[in-house]
Amino acid sequence: MSEAVARAVGERFRELYGADPHGVWAAPGRVNLIGEHTDYNDGFVMPFALPHTAVAAVSRRDDGVLRLHSADIGQGVTELRVADLAPGTDTSWTAYPAGVVWALREAGHEITGADVHLASTVPSGAGLSSSAALEVVVALALNDLHDLGLDGRRLARLCQRAENVYVGAPVGIMDQTASACCEAGHALFLDTRDLSQRRIPFDLAAEGMRLLVVDTRVEHSHSAGEYGRRRAGCEKGAALLGVDALRDVPYEELDAALERLGDEEEVRRLVRHVVTEDRRVERVVSLLEAGDLRAIGPVLVEGHVSLRDDFRVSCPELDLVVDTATDAGALGARMTGGGFGGSAIVLAEARDVEAITKAVQEAFAAAGLRAPRVFEAVPSEGARRLTPAV
Repeated sequence: MSEAVARAVGERFRELYGADPHGVWAAPGRVNLIGEHTDYNDGFVMPFALPHTAVAAVSRRDDGVLRLHSADIGQGVTELRVADLAPGTDTSWTAYPAGVVWALREAGHEITGADVHLASTVPSGAGLSSSAALEVVVALALNDLHDLGLDGRRLARLCQRAENVYVGAPVGIMDQTASACCEAGHALFLDTRDLSQRRIPFDLAAEGMRLLVVDTRVEHSHSAGEYGRRRAGCEKGAALLGVDALRDVPYEELDAALERLGDEEEVRRLVRHVVTEDRRVERVVSLLEAGDLRAIGPVLVEGHVSLRDDFRVSCPELDLVVDTATDAGALGARMTGGGFGGSAIVLAEARDVEAITKAVQEAFAAAGLRAPRVFEAVPSEGARRLTPAV
C-alpha cells in the first residue's frame, strides 16, 4: 500500500514540478485513547497513530522559494519566499507547512526552500489531528533533506510552535508527538511536561475487541475562541492555586484545591476535569499493563462525562454517539480530540460491532443528522520515509 501511495504522490509531484521528488514521506493522524485537554496542562495523554496519513513528495530547493500544493484543496501551486514567512500573514491551509519552515528557520536551521506536494487520508475537522499530520510530514521531509538530525520529539516541538505561533492555534504537544513518535500495535503513554514516553501494547483484536472511530462530521477549529478560553481558564486556575500547571495539583488534594478556588465556578470545573483526567490516564495504563483491556471501558465513559459536564467541550452529536453505543452494548465510549464536534471512540466486543454501528447510524438518522462515518482504529506506525525517490 505504501509503495502505491508513494508512487501516486510522486507522479503527481512530477506533473506539477517537472521532475521527480527527492523523496516521499508519511505522517499519521491520531486517536487519543484517554487524556483530553491535559497536554497543555503539562499532564498525561495516551494517543495512538491511525493508518490514515498525510503524504508528502518533497524536493529541496536552494533559491529561497517554497512551492506548495495539496491534492485535497482545489487550488494551484502556491509560491512563497522563505525569507518573507511571518506569523499572521497566511490564513489558508498553506500556513501549516509554511509555519513549519518558519519554525525550523527560527530555530536556526537553514531551510533554503522546497517543492512540496501533499495528499492526506486523515479526515479534516474530525478531531483526528489532520493538521498535525501535515506539519509533521513536512518537518520530517525537511529534516531528512537538510540533514538536520532532529529526533521525533524535537520535530514535534517545532511543529507545535508552528501551529501555536504561525497558525495561531493554542494546541498542546500531544498531536504532533503522536504523529512523530507512535509505533504500530502500541498506545503512547506521554508525559507532556518532559516528553518522556512509554509504548504500551494495545492489541484489541487479539482479545476479541475493536475500537471504533465515529466521525460525527461536525467540524471544529482549534483556533476558534472556545478552545483558547478553556486553556486560559486552566492557566488562571494554576495561577490561583500557585502551581506551574494543573499537572502539579495532586489528585488526593483535589477537594482542598477546589475549595481554595471559592466562587470561581468555571475555573473549578476546568481544574476538576484536568486533575481527574490525569488520574484516568494512569488508571488506563495500569489496566493495559495488567492485561485487563475490557476494564478500560468505564474509564472512557467517565472521561466523556467529565468533558461534557466539567470541561463543556462536547456537543449533542458526540453525546448521541456515546449514549447510543453504550446502550447498544459497547464496553465504553467517549469523545476524542479537542471537542466542539469531531469524533468519538467506541470500545466494543468484536461480535457487537455491527449492531453498535447500526444503532448509531439509526440514531443519527432519527435525529435528522448527517450520517456519521464509522471505521476501526488500528494502532499504526508513526511518521516515516516511504521511499528515497520515485
